[in-house]
Amino acid sequence: MEKYKILVVEDDDDVRNSIKLLLKSENYMVDEARCGEVGLEKFSDDTSLIILDIMMNGMTGLEFCESIRKKSTVPILFLTAKASESDKLLGLMAGADDYLTKPFSYAELFARVNSLIRRSYQYSSVKNNSNVDLPPTNVLNAKYIELESVKINVNENEVFIRGERVELTEMEYKILLLMAHYPKKVFSIQNIYESTWDESFFSSSANTVMVHIRNIRSKIEEDNKKPKILTTVWGKGYKLE
Repeated sequence: MEKYKILVVEDDDDVRNSIKLLLKSENYMVDEARCGEVGLEKFSDDTSLIILDIMMNGMTGLEFCESIRKKSTVPILFLTAKASESDKLLGLMAGADDYLTKPFSYAELFARVNSLIRRSYQYSSVKNNSNVDLPPTNVLNAKYIELESVKINVNENEVFIRGERVELTEMEYKILLLMAHYPKKVFSIQNIYESTWDESFFSSSANTVMVHIRNIRSKIEEDNKKPKILTTVWGKGYKLE
């Protein structure tokens, strides 16, 4: 496999060293930091994924995540001892792509790491599954999809709203791109999750999708409390105007 570089930011030495040894055994390159301040210094453009503890002395994981999101859309996997739904939502709202609750199994860690990296580097515009048909050939061959207010580069994370470029995380971009292929089509939360995450939908996944929708709106809408681009169809889901 290609060697991807993973940055592990975790203040528990035993947890950090265990994760490092495990990832190296799977041929990943691993850099590490025991605090957020050092993690920011070690982050680079060739970092493929960040594994990040939320509760750390000094800079918290949430603060670290927000700092990274100002300059990069690199996938971020939160490790958290807090299992409440509100804590998980805070992490996603800060810009994380996924989270694991401690204690976790190494098999689950591998599954999340591999999934995030696969989606980041091997994502195809739209998955051919039961939820969404492949878009017409002329759309697939186009470099941009252009709607009234939205222009999206289908080959890379590049989005323009009303002519201004906006920075989206990888998952936010994929959700918007999926919906842009089918403007005005109503996507249920389950449609969005299974088509974008490429995993089976569970009821607990609904909040994850809604937080990402909220984050997208905060970046593309003039008034995200009265969305005109990514609108809600009550009781059914969301659509892109």
